[in-house]
Amino acid sequence: MKYARDCKPSLSNEQTAQLLFEALPWIKNLTGKTVVIKYGGAAMVDERLRADVMGDIVLLKIMGMKPVIVHGGGKDINAALKRYDIPVEFRRGQRVTSEDAMEVVRQVLVGKVNEQLVSAVNRHGNLAVGVSGADAGTIVARQMAPELGRAGSIECINADFLTSLIDNDYIPVVATVGVGEDGGFYNINADVAAGHIAAALGAHKVIFLTDVDGLYEDFSDKDSLISNLTMEEVQGMLDGGAIDSGMIPKLESCITALAGGVFRAHIINGTTPHSLLLELLTDTGVGTVIHSSRASYDLDRHPHPLDAFAARLAENI
Repeated sequence: MKYARDCKPSLSNEQTAQLLFEALPWIKNLTGKTVVIKYGGAAMVDERLRADVMGDIVLLKIMGMKPVIVHGGGKDINAALKRYDIPVEFRRGQRVTSEDAMEVVRQVLVGKVNEQLVSAVNRHGNLAVGVSGADAGTIVARQMAPELGRAGSIECINADFLTSLIDNDYIPVVATVGVGEDGGFYNINADVAAGHIAAALGAHKVIFLTDVDGLYEDFSDKDSLISNLTMEEVQGMLDGGAIDSGMIPKLESCITALAGGVFRAHIINGTTPHSLLLELLTDTGVGTVIHSSRASYDLDRHPHPLDAFAARLAENI
């Protein structure tokens, strides 16, 4: 037997109801739409955080959204390379990837990290399918530069395989290994891959989980966190050299996605509990939103067709 006094929630009934009611229009707006989530940083390494994030993604799926997870695995790759006595080297922010290093990258991304994420999702049911970017020629790549070895630039995304998984109600979990015309494998930056995949899928949103709260105008000033800005404003900040180097690939990928037709891009802190839900389902959000245009800045609507269930809900918007 339990008494009600021992089961009181931290919020009042009225506060709980208001929070749920606040989420309703956002759920209605996102139902039936594809959301690409780039997963990385500390949220990937910490087992508890990983389980929580995957659980939140499953909840989004149950709500009617179509999540796609794109991941890297930099810290795990570094640790594995050191175990094999293979040098860890970066040039211009890109990993130097020898043939031996590429084999380790594949082992880590496809054989370890991808399996961990799929397993964490599938604790809630048989929902996720692990995908290497090389599967079905999904990520076609070429060598970025001879001195970088098997570090690859994306030539194109063949989205048919991912689309078929989405259409069959699965959550694709994509390891960012690309394949070249020569049949060889390439190491692809996961931020870059997420932007290209979101554009190729015609996603509604792309979300980057990182270790900071979002984009700061001045990173040393924590009060300068930017909540909303347009793609043009981001490009101006990049052109002006005002961006911390670690944020540049994410912002460039946001622009790739938005220029390719994605409606909005988000950068949020994956170590904040349930940040994905707070960002997508509350009025204020918790990170930085980048809008494809001034119109999207003012109005949260999307021109892509809704599925039948979402269309019925939309009649009430």
